[in-house]
Amino acid sequence: MAITTFWTMAYRDIVRNGRRAVTTIIAVALGLMVVMLMAGLMRGMIDSGLRDNIRITTGHLQLRATTYELDKMSLLAQDLLDDPERLAEEVAARAEVQSAAPVLWTSTILSTPRESAALQMTGINPDDTFHEPLRQGIIAGTFLNADDRGQILLGKRLADEMEISVGDRVSLASGTANGSLEEGVFTVAGLFNTGFPGHDQNTVIMPFAQAQAFTDTGDRASSIIVMLNDREDTQAMAMALDRPGITVLTWEDMNQFILQTMGAANGFYYIIYVIVILVVAILIANTLLMSVFERTREMGILASLGMKDSQVMVMILLEAAVLALIGIAIGLILGLGAVFYMSRVGVNMGEDTMSLVEGMAMGSRLYPAMAPDQFAILSLLMLGIVVLVSVYPAWVAARMEPVEALHTF
Repeated sequence: MAITTFWTMAYRDIVRNGRRAVTTIIAVALGLMVVMLMAGLMRGMIDSGLRDNIRITTGHLQLRATTYELDKMSLLAQDLLDDPERLAEEVAARAEVQSAAPVLWTSTILSTPRESAALQMTGINPDDTFHEPLRQGIIAGTFLNADDRGQILLGKRLADEMEISVGDRVSLASGTANGSLEEGVFTVAGLFNTGFPGHDQNTVIMPFAQAQAFTDTGDRASSIIVMLNDREDTQAMAMALDRPGITVLTWEDMNQFILQTMGAANGFYYIIYVIVILVVAILIANTLLMSVFERTREMGILASLGMKDSQVMVMILLEAAVLALIGIAIGLILGLGAVFYMSRVGVNMGEDTMSLVEGMAMGSRLYPAMAPDQFAILSLLMLGIVVLVSVYPAWVAARMEPVEALHTF
């Protein structure tokens, strides 16, 4: 029997049970739309998380002393880069480099008459273009100048929690390169909001020269943050900048936490995808099973006319495939539309939630992104699982005895 005959029979049965078929198709379409939206959200989180963390925190490359460990934020001379301004100028002179910004990191305690908070202090050269997002994020007061003394910037969220305003004087206490504790009083020159609560709430910014003097580190820096014109040049530039005594870290090295976390989350999401698809597939299998029982006499007639068991199974499986393909086509349209719309408006996660995310720049609003490879995999997974679970009703139909089936009314 020609395959076109099976398609025709499958199509006619679907049309004959139109209401049931439409319900099943809608279930497939909505199920696929939901998993596509979830996949788009995951892709958007990974893409935006990496992009924003590179732009705000890590850069594409960082140059550090070989012995420097970020979690310790050492101020010892052997753990810092000597003459960072000269080195930054040398790196910035390369055609592939957009900017090279020396920074100095240390831990500090910020205190007011009411409370204290443990923060990361970052000394920056305000003129470096890498810090432009910080400049653009100033919402009160003014940005820093390279020669400012006794001036700092605080995140707006942190300032609100500690009831600090522009012009207030606060105390900072930090360790120094010689192992002593240095304490000073600073004026809050401005408040910033970069859109990344976890970053803004845990950082105090001061001019690079002021940070060097305050920590007694001399003409040294913790790192030089390098932004490239093209991220694809990262590996080539890492090799070009490699030299004795200096470790060159790529954006992949510095964002391992994001990559690993998102990878694990992606695996968890696939479990959810399969569960959603299985629910839809079982609905289709149930629909086909009911259809088989309602068509018992028809199955008997087909068997008596010489249709083999395998051919009966093929006919039922084709019905499942047709329902799935129609639902997948509609689901792709709905899913693409939903992802496109949500990529414009975003999903508000709330600043309170995202402020708990430390060590990475994650905004309070997440934007799904198109993930064609994921959408194709999910569509094929939907079709495969639907056909797989439909084997049972097809087997039931094939096992019917012609004589018994013909006497069923």
